[in-house]
Amino acid sequence: MARILAGHFQLQDEVDAARAALVRAGFPDSRISAFFVNQPGQHDLHELGGDRDMSPGARETPEGVAEGAAVGAAVGAGVGAATVLATGPLGPVVGALVGAHVGSLYSFNKMKGAGESEEVAPGEGGPHENLRRPRQPGMMIAVAVGGDEDGERALATLRQLGAQNIEQAEGHIVNGDWEDFDPLSIPVRVA
Repeated sequence: MARILAGHFQLQDEVDAARAALVRAGFPDSRISAFFVNQPGQHDLHELGGDRDMSPGARETPEGVAEGAAVGAAVGAGVGAATVLATGPLGPVVGALVGAHVGSLYSFNKMKGAGESEEVAPGEGGPHENLRRPRQPGMMIAVAVGGDEDGERALATLRQLGAQNIEQAEGHIVNGDWEDFDPLSIPVRVA
C-alpha cells in the first residue's frame, strides 16, 4: 500500500489544474486519481441505495417501535373495551390502533443522541460513531506518494493550488483509479 494525499476542490477546472501541476511536479499520471465524492448517505453502497443498513444512532429503534406498539395496542384495546357501550364494536379496534400509534411514538426514546455511548458489536462502528465528521462532498484529487520527499512535494503542490480538507490515507492508485477508496472512512486530515 502506498501513502495517498488527497485534497478537495470546488471546480473541475481546479482539479484539472491540480492534475497538471502534480504531473509537472514529477508524479506519473497513473498515480493520480480525480473523482467526485457524493453527499453522505448517497454513496449507493447497498442494493436499495444509501450507505448503511441503519443509522448508527438508531440501532434499537425497530425493537423499541415493536415494544411501544404492543404496549400501546394493549392499553388502547383495554380502553376501547371499557367504552364498548358508548362506541360500539369498533371501540376496541380503534382504541388499539390509536394506542399502537401513540406507543410507537413513545418508543423513540430508544434512539441514541449524537455521540451517546452505546454497546456495539465488533465490526459495527465505534461508540462515538454519531460524532464522526463525514467526508466533505465535492471534487477530490488524490496522489500516491513514495517517500517523505514525495509527500512534501505533493502536499506543497496541493496547498499552493488552494486544496481544501487535505487528508492522507493508505491505499492503491492503479492507472488513475483509487481502487480501495472508502467514502465512509474517517478522513485523516493533514495539519
